[in-house]
Amino acid sequence: MSYVDGFLVPVPTARIDEYRELARTASEVWLEHGALEYVECLAEDVQPGEHTSFPRAVMQEDGETVVFAWIRYESREHRDRVNERAMADPRLAGMTPGNMPFDGKRLIWGGFVPFEDRRGGA
Repeated sequence: MSYVDGFLVPVPTARIDEYRELARTASEVWLEHGALEYVECLAEDVQPGEHTSFPRAVMQEDGETVVFAWIRYESREHRDRVNERAMADPRLAGMTPGNMPFDGKRLIWGGFVPFEDRRGGA
């Protein structure tokens, strides 16, 4: 069974290009170190809810948008090995909490075990 790390990230719209460059580098690193899939999605049809929503989850502020992302692995053990190698990769050396194009204090992430995983075809 595969394993997925999921992320919600509040990103200032003025820093989207910078975030895209970060995502491009991170995707190269994670995939080269063995991740099976790396996906970053920019909010397009996401409304603030009355009680819950993606914007509320990250405490979205004016001038921000939400990024929803995931990385897929073979298993939790595989994820741990890939993450260890990715985090030691020199291409990520400058990516420190104070040097990111988003507020890392409002980043939401976690590891998940898929229980329904289907794909359609055209």
